[in-house]
Amino acid sequence: MNEVPYPPPKKIIEAAQRGLSHLNRYAEPKELEWLQGLLADYSGVSKRHVVLSPGSNLLLREAIHIFSKGRKAITVSPSFLPTIQAAKQFSTKLVTIRLSPPEFDLDPELVMDMLNEPSLVIIDNPNNPTGNILLNRKMVEAIVENTDILLVIDEAYYEFSKETFVDMVQNHSNLAITRTMDKAFSLAGARIGYLVAGEAFLDAFSSLYAILPRPSLYAAIEALNNPDYMRENVNLVIKERERLRKSLNKLGVHVYPSNTNFLLIKTKILDIAKMLRDIGVFISDLSNQLSPGFIRVSIGTREENDTFIAGYTKILEACT
Repeated sequence: MNEVPYPPPKKIIEAAQRGLSHLNRYAEPKELEWLQGLLADYSGVSKRHVVLSPGSNLLLREAIHIFSKGRKAITVSPSFLPTIQAAKQFSTKLVTIRLSPPEFDLDPELVMDMLNEPSLVIIDNPNNPTGNILLNRKMVEAIVENTDILLVIDEAYYEFSKETFVDMVQNHSNLAITRTMDKAFSLAGARIGYLVAGEAFLDAFSSLYAILPRPSLYAAIEALNNPDYMRENVNLVIKERERLRKSLNKLGVHVYPSNTNFLLIKTKILDIAKMLRDIGVFISDLSNQLSPGFIRVSIGTREENDTFIAGYTKILEACT
């Protein structure tokens, strides 16, 4: 599930515990505004552009539900599964751009050619499950220059990639960015997502008033007030990711470059996901999104990664 394997620091857990003592009460508006302000400062935008939600997947779903009406919806494949599912459910006209190996790049000319009518474009950057950066500033500027186009960029893995277009939102009303505290902040169990929305999105989201659970709210506020642990998380994960990549390369496994906390792997052992599951190692089987032999591996602790390598090595030896 691409969670960070390290629990948050004690002070953040204690903040969540303080929220438990108020479970009979909804969060106060001033507390929600406090979190909104902290996320605005973290993102470098005005507070009015920040929309809170219990999970960024809900924001993506809502954006598709609202803005695909009367517009062509454009997504990439493979992509974040809830985004694909929502696009299929709500869009009256859906176009999917296939990301093909070996590069899994997004062709700018192909994208621009599709923008021949009012459209909603949803792109995850970095892409899940390839880990690839799909967008650059030139491409984003070209897309949002057309005011008939609405662009939503999912930056769930921003802290790992350091690639963001959030600074463009205040000057481009038709741009919105979704982010999450699930990953780098070690708060997957708290479910804190947020949208940094341009003016074209704000009216539609103004009625979306997210009353977050108090334990989640208090934990998120404490995390944003003490973000150094998040940066340590990111450094640890990247260090482990590169160690895991080198170990797999030595086994002759094709590992794709990653800007996230997971690795996309292509193996000749087509049923590798089931074989790993049989020995208690759970990874993501991508045979339905890509082709047999593709798997996505979340970066865990050193011990977890070593268990994966040992299991993979054992299966490889049995298959050769």
